[in-house]
Amino acid sequence: MRKTTTPPWKKPNPKGKKGQPLSTSQKEAARQRAEENGRAYPNLVDNMWAKTLPRGE
Repeated sequence: MRKTTTPPWKKPNPKGKKGQPLSTSQKEAARQRAEENGRAYPNLVDNMWAKTLPRGE
């Protein structure tokens, strides 16, 4: 059975780890996923999903 975990929006930011912003292709993928799910713009979960995609410029 799956363990219950804290949702990402309730977790503190990682300390000392500065991430890179999403690339243009990752942003477009997040926008497309949000649109397919009836949202006007990407949410945190869409952006986290897009971050796992390859970083093509």
